[in-house]
Amino acid sequence: MLQHGIGTIVGALVTLVFLVLMAGGDPWQDYVTPLVIGGLSTFFWPIVIAFWLGRRAKERRENQVSSEVQRQLDQQNKGR
Repeated sequence: MLQHGIGTIVGALVTLVFLVLMAGGDPWQDYVTPLVIGGLSTFFWPIVIAFWLGRRAKERRENQVSSEVQRQLDQQNKGR
């Protein structure tokens, strides 16, 4: 997590330098807000994706368990 945070900060600083060199302007007035928003989204997107994938895996496991239970119940009912 620390490496990801450091990478986000370094990436934001490199982006700021490129923006100032290529587009000019006052970096603190023109570019800080987009850099902060981009940095925050870069930092939090893996957390959001992991949460989404975790819920998806949990739902898939629950579906597998439900289908196995249903299969076993059907098999028991056939035997009677």
